[in-house]
Formats: sequence, structure tokens, C-alpha cells
Amino acid sequence: MNIDTTMSAQDKIQLDNTVNMFNKQLNANGRQPSHELGKDDFLKILIAQMSNQDPTSPLENTEFIAQMAQFSSLEQMTNMSKSFERLTTMINSTEAQSTLGRTVEIDVGDTVTQGVVEAMTRGENPQVKVNGVFYDMNKIRAVYGY
Repeated sequence: MNIDTTMSAQDKIQLDNTVNMFNKQLNANGRQPSHELGKDDFLKILIAQMSNQDPTSPLENTEFIAQMAQFSSLEQMTNMSKSFERLTTMINSTEAQSTLGRTVEIDVGDTVTQGVVEAMTRGENPQVKVNGVFYDMNKIRAVYGY
């Protein structure tokens, strides 16, 4: 008996469409694909390891303590990273606020525009309003005194 295992072009397209729809549904439900291992992944691996260990040769206490210490370190690094992100946002917002009322030079591609900062926005990527237009802070080339 000879079985043909190749897929027709129409079958491949249908399979691709099904996989793409499935992945879109996953993403729509809040699950984003990631190429990094996080603390949840580490905990899942640890639980799977403990669930599937050989009862005649259980995990040594020292190995278990070392893995828990690694998990704790990973969690602390994640918390520090989030704190640094918040600190960076605060610093960027403060920097934008310090330009209020000052004259700035803004790099707009192939030209430079100059004007007084009339307003600013806060947040992760603060902007300044010069001559009625909002610009990202990274476009500012120079800030002049009052």
C-alpha cells in the first residue's frame, strides 16, 4: 500500500489560514507571543520538574533551594526593570516640563525650526508643543534660557 503524504496547494492554504486565525484569536484574548522566558515560565518548568520527578530519586534539597533562589532573583530583576521603566518615564516627563516657556531648536528632518515651548505632554514618550505643533522630545537639538 502506498500512501501519499504530500499536501496540495489548496490544502496548504487552508491549513495556513486556520493556523493564522487560531493565532489571531490567541492574541485577541491578550496572549502575546514572546521569545523570552519570564518568571511564570520558570515557575511552570519548576512545577513540571517536581511533578515528573522520579519518586525513588527526588530532587535534592540543595537543588530545590538553588532553583527557588534563581526564581526569586528573576522575580526581583523583573520588579527592578518595571521600577526603572517608571523612573525613566518620570525623568522624561520632568525634562519635558523643564522646557516650558523656553526657546528650543527642533530637528524636523532636513530643516530646523525654532520656537517657544507652549505646552507639553507627560508619559512614556513626552512631547512639546512649539508653534502649535507637538514634537517628540528626542527632536529637540537645543534649549535656550528665558
